[in-house]
Amino acid sequence: MNEQPRIRILLAKVGLDTHDRGVLGLISAFRDAGFEVIYSGRYATAEGVAKTAVQEDVNVLALSDHTGSMPIVAESVIKALREHGGEEIPVISGGLILASDRPVLEEMGVTGNFGPGTPLNVIIDHVKNVARA
Repeated sequence: MNEQPRIRILLAKVGLDTHDRGVLGLISAFRDAGFEVIYSGRYATAEGVAKTAVQEDVNVLALSDHTGSMPIVAESVIKALREHGGEEIPVISGGLILASDRPVLEEMGVTGNFGPGTPLNVIIDHVKNVARA
C-alpha cells in the first residue's frame, strides 16, 4: 500500500497569549484528520518555536494569537526561522486577526489567517494543500 506520509504540524502560541481553547480544539481536529501534531504550549518564544519547527522537521507551522498582534508574532517567528535554516517551512495563522492585518500577513508569506468560527474542514484542507505544495 502506498500511503502518503503524515503531515507534521507545529501549533504555536508565542508570547503571553493565554487563550488556548481554539488551539486545543485544533490539536484534536488535526490528530483526528491523521496529522502528527506538536504543540509549543503557552508562553513560547519565537526563537523556541523556530528551533522546534526545524528540529522536528515539520511540514507546516501554525501560529495562534488572540491578542491582535499576529503581524508582530509572525514577523518574529519568520525571522527566527531564517536564522535557524527553516525559511522553507510554510507559516499559517489563526486567531483574532484584524482585517487590516491580513494583507500585511499575506505580504510576509503567512497564509490562512483564519478567524474565530472558521470551519475546521476549511482549516484542515488549507493545511493539507500548503503541506503538499
